[in-house]
Amino acid sequence: MFPFYFWNNSCYSPDAVSRKARLERKLSFLKTMRDDIETRLAGLNAAITNVEQQLNQEDATRV
Repeated sequence: MFPFYFWNNSCYSPDAVSRKARLERKLSFLKTMRDDIETRLAGLNAAITNVEQQLNQEDATRV
């Protein structure tokens, strides 16, 4: 799931890719993962809110 092998790929010699470049690539990947998770969390929160509203409407109509 996580392409950690890109960070320590043996095809890259330490001289070919600097430590800073590897860390920047890692940071970019982690930010992308965070954005994806935030998007999924927003969707889940919206679904939860929707179901809660539906439950509240059903409770209001029964009273």
